[in-house]
Amino acid sequence: MFDIGWSELVVIAVVALIAIGPKELPGVLRMVGQWMGKARKMAAEFQGQFQEAMREAEMADLKKSFDEVKEAATGIASGNVMTSLQKDVGDALQIGNIDQPADAQVASATGEPVAPTTPAEPTPATFVEAEAHAAANEPLAITREVQPEPAPQDVAPSAPGVLKDAKAS
Repeated sequence: MFDIGWSELVVIAVVALIAIGPKELPGVLRMVGQWMGKARKMAAEFQGQFQEAMREAEMADLKKSFDEVKEAATGIASGNVMTSLQKDVGDALQIGNIDQPADAQVASATGEPVAPTTPAEPTPATFVEAEAHAAANEPLAITREVQPEPAPQDVAPSAPGVLKDAKAS
């Protein structure tokens, strides 16, 4: 709090001895000691009241959070949220329809029958697009082309270091 060293205390004591005098110095020191005791008591009382107010505020916060948890717990128990969650998880874990397509699984989950769909009939624009791709030697869709392998021939190449190009351009 105050940074007063021994040298400063000695200076204060010498000044007090000279200013007050040796005759009245013990009474003055007693009175200063009593004032210091009163100041310390007031500080301790204030600190105790402040700490008590903090404890009460903390207790009020704890009570409030306890009440919130209690209300949440009663809301969960009364609404049977856990039961519905268990039912949802159980339904999600069913793997009986794993072989059916996704549309059939959705329809079976909703209870509606699945009606097969027919593709839309081609329009003249579809044919024009197909002919444009055919003229440009472009496939309509990206597909992997499988080319047949040529039958192995038992004929040895004419030159040992020359290989024939099997790809026709």
